[in-house]
Amino acid sequence: MRAWDDEADIVVVGYGGAGVCAALAAREGGADVLAVDRYLGGGATVLSGGIVYAGGGTWVQREAGIDDDVDNMIAYLEAEVGDAVSAATLRRFCEQSPAMIDWLTEHGVPFEASVCPYKTSYPTDDYYLYYSGSENSGGYREIAKPRQRGHRAHGRGVSGKALFGPLASSAAAHGVRVRTGTRTTRLVLEGGRVTGIEAVTLDNAPASVRRRFAALARISSKPGVYHQGLRAAVQKLLDRIERVHGVPVRIKARSGVVLTTGGFIANGAMVARHSPAYPWSQGLPLGTAADDGSGITMALDAGAASGKMDALSTWRFIAPPSAFFGAVAVDADGRRMIDESRYGAALGAAIAAAPGHRAWLLVDAELAAQARAQLGGQSVWFQRMQTERLLRIGSVSGGTVEEVARRAGVDAAGLRATVDAHNHAIERDSPDPLGKPDDLRTPIRTGPFTLLDISFTARLTYPMPMLTLGGVLVDEDTGAVRAESGGTIPGLYAAGRAAVGICSNGYVSGLSLADCVFSGRRAGAHSVEEFQRG
Repeated sequence: MRAWDDEADIVVVGYGGAGVCAALAAREGGADVLAVDRYLGGGATVLSGGIVYAGGGTWVQREAGIDDDVDNMIAYLEAEVGDAVSAATLRRFCEQSPAMIDWLTEHGVPFEASVCPYKTSYPTDDYYLYYSGSENSGGYREIAKPRQRGHRAHGRGVSGKALFGPLASSAAAHGVRVRTGTRTTRLVLEGGRVTGIEAVTLDNAPASVRRRFAALARISSKPGVYHQGLRAAVQKLLDRIERVHGVPVRIKARSGVVLTTGGFIANGAMVARHSPAYPWSQGLPLGTAADDGSGITMALDAGAASGKMDALSTWRFIAPPSAFFGAVAVDADGRRMIDESRYGAALGAAIAAAPGHRAWLLVDAELAAQARAQLGGQSVWFQRMQTERLLRIGSVSGGTVEEVARRAGVDAAGLRATVDAHNHAIERDSPDPLGKPDDLRTPIRTGPFTLLDISFTARLTYPMPMLTLGGVLVDEDTGAVRAESGGTIPGLYAAGRAAVGICSNGYVSGLSLADCVFSGRRAGAHSVEEFQRG
């Protein structure tokens, strides 16, 4: 067997949100930590909105005058995430939530107690605390007091860099070593224990080659999300650089390996295998090219158990503008689908179950005018661009409900019945048939009427982000990877979207990043405990 080329107490594989948190936690515990990343580090966290779902009385909430408590947070999340984790783990997640924000703040992540006054999928640069889920939607208001828990890292535009950047800087200051351009290919097992990794690295490639690799990796990361053809072409160039200049290495983990390699949304074949009925090709895979399931596969090859592998989250955000919460979402039969004020992943799930994955949003002239008036003040640039495209290209209009239905290919009688039921409930002061809160209901009665195409197939006018939520199963007290044969695999831990976690049944904004912090710190801390036990 070849000698080891490098070693550390803890080796973290994948250096995104979960990876940097695991590395910091292990380093804080006194371990020598080496993190390796296939590309440049940051993972899907850098591409994200930088939202951390936190509550129970964080310093940000207190400063904003929002009274929240642990039991209130649990009550909402129990309804949202179901049995993704045990009741004890969910309680621990909520109880540790204020301290999690304190920890992130101590490591330089900036938060701000500016509360968004309207419901939105993502606030403008004026606001950094908002309802990031379905807290104030129908049904949930009765379960728990609605409280803003979406903690957005303070930074202009999309704030993922404002979250990862300070954490990476703090990790470097604390002595975490990082090797980028290093793709892990296999876990090394000795006597049933994971003792290290095998990888291919560009560490010794000429500086010009590493600069070219870095430039291509950046193109694959951000533009590549929106143009899969571009990402595929760039990936061929990256793979060629690795073939020509990559050198195999073996890295020893004296105590443990922590897998934080993300999910598998970038691997169409893997998605199709686990969710054959899901319209993956119609979505926008949200993540980097490294979200290909390779870390999960390595763990399975080592005997790991997996769960929730068929769970995907698909997002159909209809706001901003917030006026659209008063619209009516219907399928091809004209039937209403959901309380439209629900979080976008809930609407996405409803569309996934609809005939042909087709859906439309019905607005009347008054709602359309309201929406246009709100667009400038409530939207960041990408939201504005998406809504403008939807209003101009992805829409059909008609003088009557029946006329617009025929033009869109929606069943006219079905749509008429839906609109009548919606309007009559408002007129009679009866509860909304699908539970929408009264303050968000608006009669649909003033022509012209418009149907906005929010189908999965409307990729050019209305992209649909999606990500996987399943992964390897872990011991929920330690983050150790569970073995298919029972027990756990010695020396192996997992966190983030490589593992089943808080959000593996259902997603709301910030819950995945919060779970990355929660599970990353858990895995890092317990891997050190194993190291200290010797």
